[in-house]
Amino acid sequence: MNTSLTNAARLFGAGLRALLVLTVVTGIVYPLVVTGVAQGLFPGKANGSEIEADGKVVGSSLIGQSYHLPLKEGQETPAPDLKWFQGRPRNGLGTNTVNTQYDLILSGATNRAADNPEFLRWVKDAKAAVVKDNSVPGHPVKPSDVPADAVTSSGSGLDPHISPEYADLQVRRVAERNGLPVARVQRLVDTHTTGRTLGFIGEPRVNVLELNIALKDLKGGTAGH
Repeated sequence: MNTSLTNAARLFGAGLRALLVLTVVTGIVYPLVVTGVAQGLFPGKANGSEIEADGKVVGSSLIGQSYHLPLKEGQETPAPDLKWFQGRPRNGLGTNTVNTQYDLILSGATNRAADNPEFLRWVKDAKAAVVKDNSVPGHPVKPSDVPADAVTSSGSGLDPHISPEYADLQVRRVAERNGLPVARVQRLVDTHTTGRTLGFIGEPRVNVLELNIALKDLKGGTAGH
């Protein structure tokens, strides 16, 4: 009996010591080390890849933003503010209906097949809107000019980038709406176009928030929400 109790006590003590050691190592030491290394080597990425303008954080380079006009009475969807470069459609985004205490955006894909009637209608309507919004006097946009990312959302619905082709398509409209020379706006797009990672991974891209901040600096205004 005494031997059994002694063994049980010894095993219990060993288990308790292991629990305490692992709690300290994995719950305190490891997180502190990882946080310290991240803050020391990659502080920008560790803090959410924040983007600042006028001395304040206006967004993240990893999350797209919408540039819309205030919602009018009777409208279900706000109209785009065409003074700014527009990002990709956000059809995959859901809304927070569970905990309404917080105004959250839930990311996600549309989960519609390529031949889904609703998806095809979204693409058709989006293409017509892109053609209409970006056609300026003397420079009409043809449906064949509209790139795929202008009419389809990303898998998360939060893609912060657009293709250089879509950015180029918006140059004349943005220049006209802001009273700026087309050449200056085009230079902004060219300057903020990022090539493939390591020269072969992914596609060239333009970060819309960073581009709009540069546009704001060029003309004055507020680019981040």
